[in-house]
Formats: sequence, structure tokens, C-alpha cells
Amino acid sequence: MKKPKITIIGGGTGSFTALLGLKKYPVSLSAIVTMMDDGGSSGILRDELGVLPPGDIRQCIIALAKSTRLLRELFNYRYANGVLKGHTFGNIFLSTLEKQTGSMKKSIKIVGDILNIKGDVIPVTYAKSTLCVKLDDGKIIKGEHHIDVSDNIKERNKIQKAFLLPKPESNEDALSAIKSSNYILIGPGDLYTSVIPNLLVPGIASALRKSKAKIIYVLNIMTKFGQTTKYTAKDHLKDLEKYLGKGVIDIVLINKEKPSSNALAWYKKFKEVSVLDDINDDNGYKVYKARLIKDLLINGNKKEDALRRSIIRHDPHKLAKKVLSIIGEN
Repeated sequence: MKKPKITIIGGGTGSFTALLGLKKYPVSLSAIVTMMDDGGSSGILRDELGVLPPGDIRQCIIALAKSTRLLRELFNYRYANGVLKGHTFGNIFLSTLEKQTGSMKKSIKIVGDILNIKGDVIPVTYAKSTLCVKLDDGKIIKGEHHIDVSDNIKERNKIQKAFLLPKPESNEDALSAIKSSNYILIGPGDLYTSVIPNLLVPGIASALRKSKAKIIYVLNIMTKFGQTTKYTAKDHLKDLEKYLGKGVIDIVLINKEKPSSNALAWYKKFKEVSVLDDINDDNGYKVYKARLIKDLLINGNKKEDALRRSIIRHDPHKLAKKVLSIIGEN
């Protein structure tokens, strides 16, 4: 029996989680990755070296790696001191390769060979572009980093629309991956900084609308302040369909496990809560619900914001097992 071809669309920790779990199964994997990150290590390298942001690419490569643990940890190693503070070795290595070879595609191939990855990591575009959003009050916010981090957790108006400046060309490899897929996983990941940026690249949403693949949307467990504040499951889907189109998503996967009160208390400080599940099969989607949370201990030594981002997330193995179960039924 031929391996099902699964393509994951997103970026960051969400794609890492999905790939990490699915690589253990007999499937053919591809990851289409957003290239609009302009914060942290990726943003600095992008601005100072003129390279494409490597962070989300690195995470996907490490998730798919079959190499030794030491090599995986090396590419994920983050410098804590000196001029390299905040950078990961993997980001620097990918950026150096891009400068040396003149191609991010070649860089991904070289690092993929070093780490012996199972699958393909595909930037959604090779063009440089900035993610922007317009809020309900007319304010324009430019840059993923500014969209992702709301200063001092102040109230912010709802996002009215997202767009890219300038409009980039899509990567033909991304379009080919969508066309040849049997199943496409959108998410998990922050709606406006991991998922929607991919759909804003011309040709991507259109390719998904034409695709014969079953399209599965993995809903986030928690809301994200400034992006999906007070959003229910229906709200997430409504915004997603503004860019993807209605009737494109076939299946919605929702976590049904309640996070611990201790963990929720941390998120409450940042005005983030569990996403309210208010959809069912009557809403036009085939809906699956499962216990998908990874149990993580709170480590008080971490910075509070980093801590908040790490304590409630999808379990890669629970997620993969459920996705494979859904595939078996569809």
C-alpha cells in the first residue's frame, strides 16, 4: 500500500509538534513553512545579513531529523552570552549556507542531509515580504514580531485583515506539494503569525481550493492575545476562511482535554484562555475531538513570557495518533 502523502502548512512550534509525531509513522511528509518571521534571532539575521528568516525552517528540519540526538541538540543550541546571545547555532548555520550558496533551497538540502531528515521542508516563498495587519480602528501594524507581541499586554483592536508587503511569488515546490498531497494539515499554530501568512502568498489559497486532498484544520488549544483575543472555535474558522475560502476545510480537529487550573492561571495573566468549542458537524465540517494536550511542568526559572508559551501545547504523539486515525476513516 502506498504511503499517504501529508503536507503540513504553518510554522514555528505548531509545525514542529505535528512533524515530530507524524515522522514515526509510515507516511510521506512535507512542511510548507511561513517565511515572514522578523523577530528574535531570525529577524536579526534577516536584517543584518539580508537572508531569509531561518527559524521556522530550522524547527521543521529538527522535527524531521533522524540523526543522533547530539546533532539535533547542536542545531537547536541557543547561545546565552556574548554577541551571539539569543541566536541558535542552526539559524546561524542556515544563514551562513544561504550566503555561501546563494540559495535557501540549497541550504535546506545540505542541512537536511546532515540531519538525515524524513520528508521535505519547503519555504512558502523565497521572496522577502513583511506581514502586516489592519485593525478595526484603522491602525496598521507592520512586522510579524509587532503583531505577535502586544506592548505591555494593552488592549488592542481586533484584526480586520492581514496582507503582505510587497506581495511575494509563491514557491513552485509548495504548489507542487499541495497538488500531490492526499491530506493537508493546516496548523496547529498562531492564526495570524503562523497559519494565515502562508495563505496570503499568491497562489497558495487557490492551490488549496483546487486540491483533491482532504484538508484538516487543527485548532489551537489557547487563544492568542492581540490575534485571537476572546475567539471561539467558530471565530478561528471564520477568519481562516476569509483567506482560504468557504467549503475548503473538510475536517476540524479540536482538543477536548481541559488544561490544568495551574497552567490556565499563567495564561490568564496575559488575557489568554482555552478556545471555546462551539462547532459541530452541523457547521459544515466533519469534527473530531480528542485529548491532545502535552503535560508540561512549570519551570519557574524561565522568563515568564517564554514559560507561558510552553506549558500548554499539543502532544506530538497524541496529535499524530489522532491524525492517522482520521486518515484511516477518510
